[in-house]
Amino acid sequence: MPRLHVAVLDGELPFPLTSGKRIRTFNLLTQLARTHRITYISHRNPDDEELRIAARAFRDHDILPIVVEHAIPPKTGVGLYGRLFKNLFSPLPYSVTSHASKEFRAAVDRLAKEDPPDLWHCEWTPYAHAMRRRQSPWVVMAHNVESLIWQRYAENETNPLKNWFLHKQWKRFEQFEAWAYSTATRAIAVSREDADRMEKQFGAKDVAVVDNGVDTSLFKPSEVGKRDPSKLLFLGSLDWRPNQDAVRMLLDAILPRVQALEPKATLAIVGRKPTAALKAELANRPGVELHADVPDVRPYLHAAGMLVVPLRIGGGSRLKILEALSAGTPVITTTIGVEGLRLRNGEHCTVADGAEMFAAAVVDAIRLPMSVEVQAAVGRARVLAEYDWSGLATKLDDVWQAAAAR
Repeated sequence: MPRLHVAVLDGELPFPLTSGKRIRTFNLLTQLARTHRITYISHRNPDDEELRIAARAFRDHDILPIVVEHAIPPKTGVGLYGRLFKNLFSPLPYSVTSHASKEFRAAVDRLAKEDPPDLWHCEWTPYAHAMRRRQSPWVVMAHNVESLIWQRYAENETNPLKNWFLHKQWKRFEQFEAWAYSTATRAIAVSREDADRMEKQFGAKDVAVVDNGVDTSLFKPSEVGKRDPSKLLFLGSLDWRPNQDAVRMLLDAILPRVQALEPKATLAIVGRKPTAALKAELANRPGVELHADVPDVRPYLHAAGMLVVPLRIGGGSRLKILEALSAGTPVITTTIGVEGLRLRNGEHCTVADGAEMFAAAVVDAIRLPMSVEVQAAVGRARVLAEYDWSGLATKLDDVWQAAAAR
């Protein structure tokens, strides 16, 4: 197969590996960099030290980073409301306009002129905007069907004004995704469910599926120590709204029910960029620990009796569930949490919807830990067979070759 020059467009350099999106991007592209020449164009990481470390990691894997002197606007602060108001007069979703900059477009134009790639790869759907009016072959990676997430935001929002705004974002993303998925040389989904939705709802043709995965050589069951069945673990980026909603449900509705029946139950929340409000709330809350921006999540997976993933909002598929099962950690989640993964309720994990049923499932797992540990063992076998990064990188390589050939 020919060696390609692929230009990847993204919001930041995805390193350190502190979120599911970063883990997926870094693992797939560092493997493909062994056989292809990859140029990575991104906005600045907000933290200068993180940017320095990330750029070095990319160069160490023979990926050329081109970082434009523009950072994505923050998701908090007074300025956010001004940007949201301004977006009311744009036909594009806020996630698209906030990630579009003249500096980024100039970098793309310069590469197209001076060192034209064989293929452009938009690593997140909003970056398809950079491909408007370009004739070169390009693919778009849909980590989620974004309009589905905004739809679920709106369906779970009770404030009328917020619901109105979320509904507008949902409809704008539907229009944008219809253009992006049908115009791209090839669209890529992370699950068969997302691919079917992209084809039926948005008119995309022959959507490729490259699942989320896990480094199975890194995430293994611990050979020392023993799990504590009463230790619950939540793992995920704490600046992502679906995770914030899940944590809120855990703290307000699930954990109190569990502790009423099992007073020894504790919850560890592990993730990047927790809000100041969450830090303040948990500072003195008994039975709950917050571990922010940890360098390695494996010790928490090995100590926990179970990973709890009570997602009500989301799309794509959850890497944290794959990492937990690869490490032999039992998983309790929701229908949306397990969406997109080839895992079965009662065989590989436990699925329970609603706070009352979810809490009951957690209590059962605390009292009968062997039952969920058997599920975790079967789930690990499924992950080893289908979700290792090496096989998934081969799938993405095939997509690149076919798209570039067109």
